This record gives sequence, C-alpha cells and structure tokens, in this order.
Amino acid sequence: MQQLIERPRQLKRLLAFRDTDLVKVVTGIRRCGKSSLLQLARQAIEAEDVEGRGFLSVNLEDLECGVKTADDLYALCKGAMTPQGRTYLFIDEVQRIEGWHNVVNSLRVHFDCDIYLTGSNAFLLSGELSTYLSGRYVEVHLLPLSFEEYATFCRLRPNSTGSLMLPESGDPVLADDLLDRYLAFGGMPALASLATTQAQHGAYMASLVDSIIVRDIMSRERNASERRLASEDLLRSICTFLADNIGNRTSANKISSATGTTDKTAGSYVRALDDAYIFYPVARYDLHGKEILKTLPKQYIADLGVRAYLLGYRPADKGRALENAVYLQLIADGWSVHVGTLYGKEVDFVCVRDGAIRYVQVTEDMTSPATMERELAPYKTLNDNHEKIVVVRTGNYPPDINGVRIIMARKFLLGSH
Repeated sequence: MQQLIERPRQLKRLLAFRDTDLVKVVTGIRRCGKSSLLQLARQAIEAEDVEGRGFLSVNLEDLECGVKTADDLYALCKGAMTPQGRTYLFIDEVQRIEGWHNVVNSLRVHFDCDIYLTGSNAFLLSGELSTYLSGRYVEVHLLPLSFEEYATFCRLRPNSTGSLMLPESGDPVLADDLLDRYLAFGGMPALASLATTQAQHGAYMASLVDSIIVRDIMSRERNASERRLASEDLLRSICTFLADNIGNRTSANKISSATGTTDKTAGSYVRALDDAYIFYPVARYDLHGKEILKTLPKQYIADLGVRAYLLGYRPADKGRALENAVYLQLIADGWSVHVGTLYGKEVDFVCVRDGAIRYVQVTEDMTSPATMERELAPYKTLNDNHEKIVVVRTGNYPPDINGVRIIMARKFLLGSH
C-alpha cells in the first residue's frame, strides 16, 4: 500500500466510531483526500496486527474492480468476510452503484463487519443517508487541506515564532509567502507542493470543476425523476458568481439579476452547488434577538484554488480569501459558525462549540485608525465575556486591545489560537 501523508486529526475523528454498528461515511468535495483517509484508516487498523481480521478496499470508480451492480458489490464483500474475526470494508464512491444502501444494510445486519464509505456529492449521497441507512450511520465531513496541513504536505514546519517555515533541506520559506500561495492555490492535496505552477494548477482545476459539474451534478439531474437544473452553462455562471462573492450577503434575487434567470431557478442551482460541497452557506445570527435570520446568508467556497481558477487568477480580494480560509479553519476545528449581526454592525463569525462561544473578526490590515475602529466597533456593543478575536494578515499590533485578542493570520491558521 502506498506511503501516505498523515492527517491525524481527521483520522482520529473517523476512527472514533470504529467497531460500532454505525456505518462511517466520509463526505466532501471531489479530490479532497477521502480515499486517502480510508487508506490511512485501514493502515492504522492493520498495524494493530490482530489475528483473524479481514480487510477489503474497493474503489467503485475503478473499472477493474469488476463491480457494476448491487449484486456484484454484495458478492465481493461477502466473499471477503473472514470467519475468524471482524472484517473491515472500505468502499469508495459507493453512490455509483444503484441500490448500494441495500447492500450496506444487509452486510451490517448479517456479518461481523465494520463499514467505511466515501461519497463526493451530497446530492447523490448525504441527503439520502437518513432514509437509506435508517439512522445507523455517522457522517465524517472532510475538507481540503488546512494551511497547517498544506505546510506539512509541502514538507515544511514552522519555527518557534511561526514566521518561518523550515524545510527538511534547503532554504527556509517565509510563513507569509507560503500563506499567499495557499490563499491563491488552495488546499487540494494533489497540488500541495512548492513546485506547482499556475498552469499545472489550472489544468487540474479545469478537470475538477468539470467532474463536479458534469459528472456529479448534471448527470444526477439527467437521471432524476424531477429535474431542477437544465443548463450546464448557467450552473457554471452561478458557480463563478458565488466564487466572486464569497463573504458577501447573497440572495436568489441578486444571483438571478446577475445571471439572467429567475429567483426560483437561481435558488435551485445554488442548492445543487452546496450539495456538491463546493460552497457552504452560512446563515446570519441576530445577536440581539438571539435568532437565526433566514435572509441574505453568506457563501464560502470549499477550496480557494477553485475560486482562483474560476476568476482567472486575478491578484485581488486577499481580504475575502483570508476570511474564507479562517471560516474553513473554524469548521475544521469543530466550531458551528454563523455571521453575527448587531444594531447594523456585523461580526464576521459567531462560533459555538461544546457550550463555548467565540467571536472572530477577519481583516487584511488594520494599521490605519479608521480600519481598526471599524473592526473593533462591533465588539464594543457586545456586553458579554465571550472570547473576542481579530485575525489580521499584515501589520504589527499588541496581542490585546481592550480585551480583544489580536492574532496574526499565519499563526491562527497554523493552529496557534
């Protein structure tokens, strides 16, 4: 089995449910590392060297696996069962087989097995999990690489101050320069290298976007009993519009006006892109009324490299790209995230985890007094003792301003928060 780079936090989350009756389903955007995570899980369990265990890994996108029907899949898995102990099944892209859920449910009931699945598209898989698996599953959502993981994949580690990234050999790299590269190229594992060029990145992203739009979303539409989407070109246009407007309040009306369609149609296309894990909708939360607002949510993209490709690699919007990266870091850290509103002001992120609340503002720079005042202003009206943070990309600041923690972006994204 090939040598893989560890993703210990994600592996821990997945293996937390091992040897239970729950089916483990790893979901996420295409090519974010789901198959590799299954391989890491298998390697970890095999390394325990327990006699009598059986293992089967099958990728249903591989024609050589010979599985074309649910009966084929059942026969393959049944044949792999060991009579001496538990069998561990790792099945990639299970939604490609019609009736896969019947196979999984039958295996779970009739054999001593521990089942791990992947699926690229929530429209194909996750939205149907509750029905198909009768609540006997846990979904482990996987994102592309965080900045910390990106550095690891590039064979770099931070120095004691976090300002330099040290290679295994050769010259060190400025952490801010590596962050620039991450914000431009994103965190797809296959592209996490200092040698990746824009041309290579563009070719890879073209293939990825085509796979998601054509193979995942539009192919599902062609087979659906009730079609929501009719135009691949419109889907691409709305995808590009959302990529250009990450961190902005969005509505079906705004999108329909920009793309020449109806509000209802725009809403259907946006939901399809969300279901494919390309975007994450983030609702606004009224901090005064303590309620979720149903209008004008924000959208953040799963991978900033997809955004750079869609927008032609233009060297702009670093502030919004940084905000997107911070959002991804927060949800990777297990926070539930909303956009906060309070008396006309906005807090970028209101984060909740295990009963704790954290407020996070994100800005490219706040060396000017006016910018600093703007970023700190929402906090002045929050009469509580919850943690308040500003994540800032450039400049020099004290670590605390009137009870608000100031954290440099490179440190925040490297886990120093």
